[in-house]
Amino acid sequence: MKHTKQVGGNTIHAATRRWWPLFLGPVVAAFIIGFVWPFAQGIYLSFCTFKTISNAKFTGISNYIKAFTDASFMHAFWYTALFAVTSLVFINILAFAVAYALTQGIKGSNLFRTVFFMPNLIGGIVLGYIWSMIFDGILSRWNTSIMLESKLGFWGLIILMCWQQIGYMMIIYIAGLQAVPGDILEAAKIDGATGWQTLWRVTIPNVMPSITICMFLSLTNGFKLFDQNLALTAGQPFTIQPDGSTVKQTEMLALNIYNTFYNSSTSAQGVAQAKAVIFFILVAGLSLLQLSFTRKKEVQQ
Repeated sequence: MKHTKQVGGNTIHAATRRWWPLFLGPVVAAFIIGFVWPFAQGIYLSFCTFKTISNAKFTGISNYIKAFTDASFMHAFWYTALFAVTSLVFINILAFAVAYALTQGIKGSNLFRTVFFMPNLIGGIVLGYIWSMIFDGILSRWNTSIMLESKLGFWGLIILMCWQQIGYMMIIYIAGLQAVPGDILEAAKIDGATGWQTLWRVTIPNVMPSITICMFLSLTNGFKLFDQNLALTAGQPFTIQPDGSTVKQTEMLALNIYNTFYNSSTSAQGVAQAKAVIFFILVAGLSLLQLSFTRKKEVQQ
């Protein structure tokens, strides 16, 4: 043929080899322009004091020192870590339980799947305001609000996150459960394994790829939560520190970075950028550790 040649017994299309840079080039360019360059610029700005990029002045690690000595940032760090771990446990246990129940051949399973998945289609800001009205309506009987007590705000965010994310994780778990080889389940049944033994020793090990994905998504979503936090509690309530600074009790890392950036201080943008770099390293590091740990538990089928 005119546009093909034989190399090593494999037919290689000459046109494909000739034109692949034309198709790959725009993708690489978009990735560099949309991610690599802004990321590199953000790292540089984290070492600067600036109002706009054009007047940035290099100041060394002073922004990082201010970030780590900021009481509100450290509180947001531990608060976010606790929230991420708690939401990860609740979301994955409940999503797996729902997925397992819906793969047992119950009537109306398709309808239930749709109903459970629907909250994931609603935007975070809208969800935050909806649940804010629900919680405040319930708590009005005790003359309080979701924004007046930090414990209520924490569990309110957990409930909101679970309600939104469980349906999405459920779909992933259903796909994993349906991929478990039927002959293995049948062999376990013949060997006299109980339903609980089959679940723990056969089903869960074979669903580990789905567990890996869901835990990764739950962990990263928990750390990156912003819009729901802003709409539901806005970080309230707050306490005044001895030095006069304010610590918002339900403020998570993303919201803390946002509030820092739009502070009136002249060095606020640089400190916020340093916090954002720390935030990236934290989320990336924890995500890689989680992926490494759970992938070791996966069973090769």
